Amino acid sequence: MQWSLDSYEELIYQIPDFSPHILFSTLVLQRRGKLAGLLKGEIVLANNITLTVFENINFLVPEVGFIIDYGYEVKVGEVTQYWYDSQPHPNDLTLQSTHPHHKHIHPDIKHHRIPASDLSFNEPNLPFLIREMETLFFAQNNDH
Repeated sequence: MQWSLDSYEELIYQIPDFSPHILFSTLVLQRRGKLAGLLKGEIVLANNITLTVFENINFLVPEVGFIIDYGYEVKVGEVTQYWYDSQPHPNDLTLQSTHPHHKHIHPDIKHHRIPASDLSFNEPNLPFLIREMETLFFAQNNDH
């Protein structure tokens, strides 16, 4: 699909329909002109799970990707479980396969990074992130 700011915004506001575990979303796309914006907010799931979202988006040159940079953090209560960001780490050879996409995980969450092959600058990342949370936090039970 060829994404536009309008079609991406439509996807954002459909997020609560992606999973029965999503209680609500505070995501807001703040437009910054005709082709750019900032996406900020949280997706709140059952069991006190939240996904905090930040995306800087620009559709001026969509063939190179419309997500300019991002940060996604998953918490259970106040405890960070993991996060993704697009901060380049060119000297970390273990991340080169998905550069600059990577995931911070425990132990030593600030420095322990692994490749993140499912993230992209040219496709929405939120569907993957929601599926991942479904698998990690809800796959073994049927709590809704």
